[in-house]
Amino acid sequence: MTPELKARVSIDALLVAAGWHVCNVSDANIHASVGVAIREFPLNSGFGFADYLLYVNGKACGVIEAKKEGATLTGVELQSGRYAQGLPTTLPAWRRPLPFVWESTGIETHFTNGLDPEPRARSVFAFFRPELLVQWLTYLPAPVGSTTEQETAGNLQHGQSLRQATLAKAFSSKSNLGVSL
Repeated sequence: MTPELKARVSIDALLVAAGWHVCNVSDANIHASVGVAIREFPLNSGFGFADYLLYVNGKACGVIEAKKEGATLTGVELQSGRYAQGLPTTLPAWRRPLPFVWESTGIETHFTNGLDPEPRARSVFAFFRPELLVQWLTYLPAPVGSTTEQETAGNLQHGQSLRQATLAKAFSSKSNLGVSL
């Protein structure tokens, strides 16, 4: 088994452990589960292939760039960031560019949250559950003047930031994170 294939086998296992449905492009169904990870997804011309394109609730939300074990992930953010911008316009997405970007060897994983005010790559121990990403994405601002914008504003307490509201919602239910508070 090549080092690249070994990394992808590890990444597949990590995604499945986090609740993702992992599949190939040829048998992809973006509604098969809350979270679907599609391997080797072709992007717009000039953007190449995302090692994994992630969908939650039927809309694209992120990409994963896989590297062989031992590869340095620092600096790979430029490549994966480019993939986040290459989604074909005909496909449904939560936002463009895609907000969530990972680089992983299957042993080491970096994550960039494009919803952060100052996005930057951080080491993480595992891939996030798709349900958590849905929670984060539900607080995205809607187009100005839309009914959804008014509903989103109603979910925020006076003076509360998007990040504070997201954390409050995530911690409001013990079962969301699988921990006791």
